[in-house]
Amino acid sequence: MKKHQLILVSSLIFTLLFYNESVGVNLAIFGLVLTGIICYFFQDRFTSRSHLVLVVTSILSCIAFAWYGDFVSFLALALSVIFLQFKTQESNLKIIQVFPIAFLNGITSLGRMLMFTQWLPKREIKNDFAKKLIAYFIIPTVFVSLFFIVYAFGSDHFSALFTDYYLDVNFFQLVLIALLGFYLSFTFWNYWIPDAFIDYNSLLDNDFKNKQSIRNQRTFSFLDIDFERKSGEITLVLLNALILAFIVTYNYEQFFEVVEKSKLSAATHERVNAVIFSIIMAVGVILFYFKGGFNFDEKAKNLKRLSKIWIFLNGILILSTIIKNSEYVSFFGLTYKRLGVYAFLTLAIIGLVFTFLKITKQKTNAYLFNQMVWYCYGTILLCSYVNWGNLITSYNISVNKGVEPMFLSDLNFNDEARRDYFSAKNLDGQYPEVSREETISERQNDSFLSKALYYEFITPIK
Repeated sequence: MKKHQLILVSSLIFTLLFYNESVGVNLAIFGLVLTGIICYFFQDRFTSRSHLVLVVTSILSCIAFAWYGDFVSFLALALSVIFLQFKTQESNLKIIQVFPIAFLNGITSLGRMLMFTQWLPKREIKNDFAKKLIAYFIIPTVFVSLFFIVYAFGSDHFSALFTDYYLDVNFFQLVLIALLGFYLSFTFWNYWIPDAFIDYNSLLDNDFKNKQSIRNQRTFSFLDIDFERKSGEITLVLLNALILAFIVTYNYEQFFEVVEKSKLSAATHERVNAVIFSIIMAVGVILFYFKGGFNFDEKAKNLKRLSKIWIFLNGILILSTIIKNSEYVSFFGLTYKRLGVYAFLTLAIIGLVFTFLKITKQKTNAYLFNQMVWYCYGTILLCSYVNWGNLITSYNISVNKGVEPMFLSDLNFNDEARRDYFSAKNLDGQYPEVSREETISERQNDSFLSKALYYEFITPIK
């Protein structure tokens, strides 16, 4: 199929799925349709294992959204389908470029849709069927319609022969949905990649190309390489001493200092935030010093050793935070935020590992970002596939921590476990529980295309 055909077919399917419906199963079906079209019409471009992985994750993400219908599963679905399309159509470009390209096309498509010569084919009509269609159907229909309008104004009875029927169609909504479907389909199938993205794609390679010219490349024009190297060594010695002192005081405050129970949550969050910023800045320091020449500088052995020590010490800091977060969970139970801390710290460890590999294998800074895009994407997929609300509820009930009725009622997708626990303990979740039950009732009354399938398997309260 040609691009314009893909756009029109996708627009029609979108309109049929979303007219007079809210977002639900219909978006999952639309995602599966796009995935199916890519697999069928562009299967010859599936040249690596990543294509097949993205097909599987796209299908699973669509199923996850059909089940939960929440923001995380929506994000997983959108990223999966966009990544699959980008990887299939533009396999030479780095996946990290999908974000600025998607943003740019989201804006420019509004204007490019009106440039018909750029996406509609220019053809001379040579087919007899097309000529007959125009001559025998389209032209007579136009003239009959015009005269019908004239005669309808001249006679009420003539007009009533054709107009005394009620068509239950919301034309305003239909047009709006059709335009939205066309916009999304146009952006998806006929996206535009500026030349700059292609020209600078090589800058995002994992490996350096012209290693000889990079060896003696300065960061600052006023500093010689020797001064810059020594500056890096001094900086990292001081930073290592500083982080050692921070680790000692941080662990003392966490594990030995007595903190009032009422202030424990705030204190823990402050410390975790400090670690988060510390890790981000730590990686930034490494990227600053090893963005070019020092990767190949034979005299930079001390700088590399100090950097590896710096990475190791940041790893200890992460480990301390994981232990403290686990202790916090054992005392007060699980929450979304505490699970989020685990997720971020895991990504931080992965980031430090790739930072270490960047130094030892003499990779570019882009190498780190190229790898982390996939791991962040994998984290989003994991978050969308697992019922974290039910996991939190089940764990907290089993350890009898964090089982306050209002807290449990605020969690998502834990309704069967919550109801059973409240019934057994004769508890009242107050307004959050009432609100949650109203949401369940409303979602169960949605039409099929607007449903989140999870709610279909919840027993209605009589």
